Amino acid sequence: MRPTLITCLALVALTAPALAQSVGERTGINSLTGAAPSTADFVKEAAIGGMYEVEAAKIAQQKATDEQTKKFAQQMVTDHSKANDELKAKAKAANVQVPAALDKSHQDKLDKMKSQNPQDFTKGYRSDMLSDHKTDVSLFERYSRGGDNADLKAWAGATLPTLRHHLQMAQDMNK
Repeated sequence: MRPTLITCLALVALTAPALAQSVGERTGINSLTGAAPSTADFVKEAAIGGMYEVEAAKIAQQKATDEQTKKFAQQMVTDHSKANDELKAKAKAANVQVPAALDKSHQDKLDKMKSQNPQDFTKGYRSDMLSDHKTDVSLFERYSRGGDNADLKAWAGATLPTLRHHLQMAQDMNK
């Protein structure tokens, strides 16, 4: 029984890294040091971030208390839906799996948004979009500089101006 247990544990240890996000990206070390994420990490983070921003924006279109936030939300739906579709095509060509659903932390944030009153929602959404777009810009900058897939690297660089514009819009909303 002992050799079987050891074999099973060894198999789990060998396959777990392939299924999980790298430690550097998960812990934020890559961001702090400016290191490029792996292609798999980039695709995962970009896909989840894009899906989350579209879903959060759909809620914002219904719950936001002002037109500036609603206009921003519409821009997020338009731009991130387009980027999500492009990412899926690029990832498929690179044979990299794209997450089909949000991770638990992003789903929990959406669930919280749905239950908030409009005033609390608007304030939280604005702050969240500022934080998210800072993260997005960092991720895309790092991958466009040092990513290991040329097509995704070029796409990340071409997407950066839109993300920087979103960041500026989020900063303006939070003034």
